[in-house]
Amino acid sequence: MTTADPWQTAEIAGPKKAAVITKPAIARAVIHRAQHPLLLVGHNAAMIDLGERKLVDYLLDLARAQNIPVIATGHVSRALRERGYTNAIIMPAVEAGHRIADPGWKGPEGKGRCDLAIIAGLPYPMAWTLLSGLKHAAPHAKTIALDNTYQPNATWSFANISLKDWQEILEAIAADAGTEGSNDV
Repeated sequence: MTTADPWQTAEIAGPKKAAVITKPAIARAVIHRAQHPLLLVGHNAAMIDLGERKLVDYLLDLARAQNIPVIATGHVSRALRERGYTNAIIMPAVEAGHRIADPGWKGPEGKGRCDLAIIAGLPYPMAWTLLSGLKHAAPHAKTIALDNTYQPNATWSFANISLKDWQEILEAIAADAGTEGSNDV
């Protein structure tokens, strides 16, 4: 197993740290196995440029291809609507974390509690705190951090990678997820 250091080196996650996603196939397999995944998209996703696209575009490709419900935080909901995606639930990140941790919550569609939270686009300290809370208070939910900075409190995370490598990995995840002709969730 590959290890990584937190992007903010003063942050100590404890003895249990995220497994590093070294290949897109790892993320795809984890997502595919989940029965009730959820994608939490932070407001930074609408501002991060990855080539000619924004992070939010790659996240929407994933959500559409895998039929994953989306929770949008902050003003990212506008970016989703501009891209024709109108099914996102708008909720503050902290509230989303509380809902995911609640074993009685049946998910945004009422189909069952979240067993995989995919998180991207949140400010690093907020994602760190949210993932720490889920690691300790939501044993039923695994987490994937899809940002380009290592999040040790997640179950799986990318290492600290360049924007170019991040873009290539996200493209591979979307391409292999079958995004050709994607439709709204």
